[in-house]
Amino acid sequence: MQKGEKLWFIPDGYIPPESKGDLISHESICVLNCQERPAQLFITIYFEDRDPLEKIRYEVPAKRTKHIRTSELEINGEKIPVAVPYAIEVESDEPIIVQYSRLDSTQPELALMSTIGYPLKR
Repeated sequence: MQKGEKLWFIPDGYIPPESKGDLISHESICVLNCQERPAQLFITIYFEDRDPLEKIRYEVPAKRTKHIRTSELEINGEKIPVAVPYAIEVESDEPIIVQYSRLDSTQPELALMSTIGYPLKR
């Protein structure tokens, strides 16, 4: 039985521009690799009004989980800007499971949102 898929999409990304209190607003791509080999990821970030940031490399070790903060993703010195809507494509050479989480602490009554990514069978 295969655990996971090799291509995932998350259409709603947004790094909140500010934080209140001790918790920092952030978003994470949560990846579970149940396989016997490390998973080589290629992450592409799509925007409404600019070219995408394509094929950002990331590795998730075998039989491990990683929480990848989107604010830390970078390619050629370019990062995802805050307060700008974006979408995510996660491509992997191994089947993985992808979840997405957002901690919004822009108000004292903070919010945590989490959703499973949309897998595309190949």
